[in-house]
Amino acid sequence: MIDFNTYIDTLDNQLKNYLPQPNTPLYDALVKPKDIFRIPLLEAEKLQFSCIKQAFIHHYNNNKFYHKFCKEQAITPDDIKTNQDLTKIPLIPDKFFKDYPAGKDFALWLANIYTGEVPNITVRQQNPTYDDIIKAFYEVGIIVSYSSGTGGRYTFIPRNKQTFLNAEYALAKTVVTMAYPLWKYDSYGYLLMPNPKKNFIFAGKALEVYCDVVKDVTSAIDREVTTELVQITMGNRKGVKSKIIRYLSYRQSKKMIDNIIAWLEKRDQAKDTITLLGAPYILYSVMEKLKRDGKSFDFGDRGGVANGGGWKGIKNMTHEEYRHEIKNVLGIPGKFVLDVYSMVEGNGWMIHCPEGHYLHAPYAHYKPLVLDAEYKPVAYGEWGRFGFLDGISTSHPSFIVTGDEVKLLEHCPVCDRPGPVLEPQVRRAQGEDIRGCAEEVRRMLSADLG
Repeated sequence: MIDFNTYIDTLDNQLKNYLPQPNTPLYDALVKPKDIFRIPLLEAEKLQFSCIKQAFIHHYNNNKFYHKFCKEQAITPDDIKTNQDLTKIPLIPDKFFKDYPAGKDFALWLANIYTGEVPNITVRQQNPTYDDIIKAFYEVGIIVSYSSGTGGRYTFIPRNKQTFLNAEYALAKTVVTMAYPLWKYDSYGYLLMPNPKKNFIFAGKALEVYCDVVKDVTSAIDREVTTELVQITMGNRKGVKSKIIRYLSYRQSKKMIDNIIAWLEKRDQAKDTITLLGAPYILYSVMEKLKRDGKSFDFGDRGGVANGGGWKGIKNMTHEEYRHEIKNVLGIPGKFVLDVYSMVEGNGWMIHCPEGHYLHAPYAHYKPLVLDAEYKPVAYGEWGRFGFLDGISTSHPSFIVTGDEVKLLEHCPVCDRPGPVLEPQVRRAQGEDIRGCAEEVRRMLSADLG
């Protein structure tokens, strides 16, 4: 078996263009520690404070709307003197990023929430769509990714290239660390999401690093997914055109499942190492088809699964039952079936440990919070709103309170990693619309045609 330090060094060499700048708090918190989930707590507390305070100072000084927001709450960087003071940093409700105009005013809105100077943007269309403006920002190096919920409003988040690359590296290190020793570059991957090279929907774009982590990646949805298409397939548009598009999406989903099964058969015959990354709904549909056809595989320790984006649409199956199904149908053991929890507004990735499948936080650069109705932290073991302080972003203030309800534990009850964890169950707060990248994908592929 490969030594763990060599394993991570190999990843860093493969992703050297993704790394944060050396001699920075983020580099010290994210790159220097080989295992970001086993940093001693006192050391991690210092790293977390340096990383998040630097991010707070940056946004306070360079983001006009956030500076004003902080002044209204009478908080400045001088008030953040210790790690305990981090909870004073003003949090932005995630709904803020849904309050945007249309047309050319959308470009101005993006520029106003962006931290720092925005390069000159050229919008060529007279009445531009959201996609037109997203592409215009991309031409000057700003990646605007988006997600949506059942309420029909998108969440749009702009990232400069450095933030995007650092977030991608954080994702790769998170998954590769917990999947030790499975990962190797000389392997094959299937992305159960839209192609990240062709899309800005967060369900695909967030996983672009996958294409640099393994040598051969196939995307389940290998076409452009526009904001209009998401609206239609989420059921927010009516009319003949909408019905046709949803019908074609449904037809394509059946072909997609057959393609994945053919890929699995080829990889199994060649005894390749494989990983499947993305929406659980797609893999669930593949396994249901395999069971109907009386087929199964035995990839064993040559296979791994990392899911994310939500579980709606899988008949109330628990993650334990899902792991059991994967073991029976694909032969992949539960230790290599992990769930990842994140959101479009942030750059921190919480992931299952293979021993207990609790969601571990990368606590040296990311501080998870659980809050009451007044946005005050609650005690460990109590339910509350999930919030976070993110030390990666330099392009938008990523200090967010979300519409999710979670329970935070001081440490994992099963494994010996020292950092905080979320209990596996994450639920939407009452009155909040359903979110999740996997939910968008599920609706694209199984639209109700009635």
